[in-house]
Amino acid sequence: MSDSGIRVELSVDTPGACPVASVSDEAGAAVTDVARSSPDADGQVIEEFTATGTDEGAIEAREDMDKVFATGSGARYQFSRSRTECVCEAVETYDCPVADIRAEGGQLHLTFHAPDVDRVRAIVTRLKELYDGVSLRSMRRNGDVDPVDSILVDRSKLTDRQQEVLETAVEMGYFQYPKGANAGDVASELDISVSTFAEHLAAAQTKLLDSIVAE
Repeated sequence: MSDSGIRVELSVDTPGACPVASVSDEAGAAVTDVARSSPDADGQVIEEFTATGTDEGAIEAREDMDKVFATGSGARYQFSRSRTECVCEAVETYDCPVADIRAEGGQLHLTFHAPDVDRVRAIVTRLKELYDGVSLRSMRRNGDVDPVDSILVDRSKLTDRQQEVLETAVEMGYFQYPKGANAGDVASELDISVSTFAEHLAAAQTKLLDSIVAE
C-alpha cells in the first residue's frame, strides 16, 4: 500500500439527528459546500451549507437555521449545534479529517482521507455500529492520477445470495448519487427484509474491500 494514504467516499442512509441530512430530506434540497467551525468553549459548533433546488420556505421555517445570503441557484444557511458524535465527528475520532460533506434526500455523503486500510475498516465498522445504511462508495490511493485502477476481484468469494444482492442494488441505482433506489426498494425487489439486505450487503462489501486493498 502506498504511503500517501487513501481517499475514501462513503454514504450513510440514516445519519441520526444530522441537521444537514434532515434539511436535504425535508426541503428536497441538494446540500453542498458544508463548512464547520471548531467547537467553542461551550462545545458549540457553527456550521454552514449551500442548499439548491429547494423550497427555501421549508428551511427558513426552521428555528435552528439562519439564511446568510442568496446564491444564483439557492441560498447559504448557518446553524449552531452542540458537539456530538455525529457521522463526521465519529470519523474524525480516528484522526481522519473529513474533506467533503454533501447530502440529498436525507442521505449523507462523506469524503475523508485515511492512512491505511486498517483505519478505513475500523471507521466503517464503527459507523455501522452507530448508523443504518452505511455504504463504502469508493477508495483510491492519494496521488493516483489514472481514474482506471484495474484490479482483479475474485467474485467466487461471494455467496450466490451476496452476488444477487449486489447486482440488484447496482441495477436499481442504489449506489448512484442521487440514489435511484433506497434500501427498502432493493429489499422489496429481492423479497427480503431491509435488515437482511443490509447484512448481505455489508458481508459482500467486506469481502470485496479485502480483495481491492490487498497488498
